[in-house]
Amino acid sequence: MGVGLLSIGKYVPEHVLTNADLEKRMDTSDEWIRTRTGIEERRIADNSTDTSDMAYAAAKEAIEKAGIEPEQIGMILVATVTPDQPFPSVATMLQARLGAKNAAAMDVSAACAGFMYGVVTAKHFVEAGTYDYVLVVGVEKLSKITDWKDRNTAVLFGDGAGAGIVGKVSGDRGILAFELGADGTGGEHLYQDRYLKMNGREVFKFAVRQMGETAVNVIEKAGLSKEDVDFLIPHQANIRIMEASRERLGLPPEKMSKTVHKYGNTSAASIPISLHDDIEEGRVKDDDILVLVGFGGGLTWGGICMRWGK
Repeated sequence: MGVGLLSIGKYVPEHVLTNADLEKRMDTSDEWIRTRTGIEERRIADNSTDTSDMAYAAAKEAIEKAGIEPEQIGMILVATVTPDQPFPSVATMLQARLGAKNAAAMDVSAACAGFMYGVVTAKHFVEAGTYDYVLVVGVEKLSKITDWKDRNTAVLFGDGAGAGIVGKVSGDRGILAFELGADGTGGEHLYQDRYLKMNGREVFKFAVRQMGETAVNVIEKAGLSKEDVDFLIPHQANIRIMEASRERLGLPPEKMSKTVHKYGNTSAASIPISLHDDIEEGRVKDDDILVLVGFGGGLTWGGICMRWGK
């Protein structure tokens, strides 16, 4: 048996912040945002909803869909750069709220690549026989570290959570190959001071190169070719970066996940949120070959090639 994702859960706040809303708050326009990023709207959590609340909602759905009980979870990994507070971790808060009394718990800080780091870490614990089930959550409340006076970053980000249960899967399904990486020398281009700061030009160049390279690498590591890929799920940061990855794999537009237009960049949550929507809407089916690839502050990156299904 292989190791893979048994289920996916999702949570996004109800409040929708549109490009038209931002036009009223800063010197920008719907056309400028759409043509450069592909974003039309994003979800923003209210003051009473924090990172752990969104993580809980997504985790509950993932647990229910996997058909397990919280007590069966051996570890909880929460990928986030926007925890409720420095400590206790979101993961321990989630453990208590879920009643997952047998689970170890810790947060993972790899920015937008965090969910990939979490899933790969979980894979090894399950393969080793240490845990039967690991809950991995990607969650961000980026609105609380967004400078709403900076039009170059404020238009990009949204809030949300995606969660998955990692466990043993049947046959040749599951994670076939992965790649994780980091380049700490690029950390100056994407970081948090009080607010999120980004050198857009440098991050764009890095992302276009690294997303494409990582996608190709995990396909080759899995012993497959580009023609074998059924669906690409890139980090939903910017439509131009996403399209560059798709073109690198030679895939038609309908074989790439696209949710950036309705959620914006939700960092560690973007890949599981997109995967959730693609499953729910029938774009991802059992035995499909998927490539998940993301990049983030650090600078970090991660890619996974998997055959979908339990």
